[in-house]
Amino acid sequence: MKICESLEKREQEILSPFATLSCRSRGREREETPCDLRPCFQRDRDRILYSKSFRRLKDKTQVFLTPDGDHYRTRMTHTLEVSQNARTIARALRLNEDLAEAIAFGHDIGHTPFGHAGERALAAVAPCGFKHNEQSLRIVEVLEKDGEGLNLTWEVRDGILNHQLSLHPSTPEGQIVRFSDKIAYIYHDMDDAIRGGIVEERELPREIARVIGQTNGEWLDTFIHDIIVTSEDSPEIRMSGEVAEAMEKLRAFMFERVYTNPTAKGEEGKATSLVQALYEHYCEHPEELPRLQQKLLADGEALERCVCDHISSMTDRYAIARYDELFIPKSWAVY
Repeated sequence: MKICESLEKREQEILSPFATLSCRSRGREREETPCDLRPCFQRDRDRILYSKSFRRLKDKTQVFLTPDGDHYRTRMTHTLEVSQNARTIARALRLNEDLAEAIAFGHDIGHTPFGHAGERALAAVAPCGFKHNEQSLRIVEVLEKDGEGLNLTWEVRDGILNHQLSLHPSTPEGQIVRFSDKIAYIYHDMDDAIRGGIVEERELPREIARVIGQTNGEWLDTFIHDIIVTSEDSPEIRMSGEVAEAMEKLRAFMFERVYTNPTAKGEEGKATSLVQALYEHYCEHPEELPRLQQKLLADGEALERCVCDHISSMTDRYAIARYDELFIPKSWAVY
């Protein structure tokens, strides 16, 4: 028996009746020879992990633009923390960890430079609109591997597209990532805000602390335990009403104290102007777009879509360097 077949058989023996089994995947858009070592969701996880889009996450903003310190989160560390949350929940519920991790690895690879500030900047100027979850799907379907895409399974693509809390993934593993994403950013954004002196744990309102605990670590523990206990023996991943309500109150507290804080967000206006200036420049000079975007244009893709593809792929550092090259006057000398 091939190793892959043995692993698929093990899934059938030990996973929950609600788990998404690799052997029952709805498959890929393009047929290909199965791997003899890895079930399909593990293979998808590896494809995302080795992609260029995944590597670029290390230099993309999570919440705090250009923070002065080595321990603030980036989009990469956020993704890893989402993945860890998802694996913990999936393992406890005997769901498919490989699928949960693949979705977690891919959920944010379509994010712009400068985090949600960059996303809002593109959405405001592009007639086609811009949403990072849709761009993540476009990357794995169209843009990666020089236009070939990664040819991922339907379940992974569904989870990537629907990872936001306002949407609903089709698999319980996708639903896990949907919660894990929110848990991760609430936990680490507050941790970074505490590190930056923007807020203190003791300032958390008592009505919230009574339900989820006073410290950041207690919140994480409460959220994960509550999801596991509430979702056990159920096809639906959910939180209890009390904890879900406390999470929403905590999120509102963070919007008031962290996400709109002038100390943390003082540079966002500059990031917005930078992204929009790059967008306008490439719309006026499409000949400067990279080779892949040139090919897509030749195939009939809209210019605005190709410009969004290029800008959203940039890291913070590259976007700043490109802006500097295009718009900042350079000194000259006669030798």
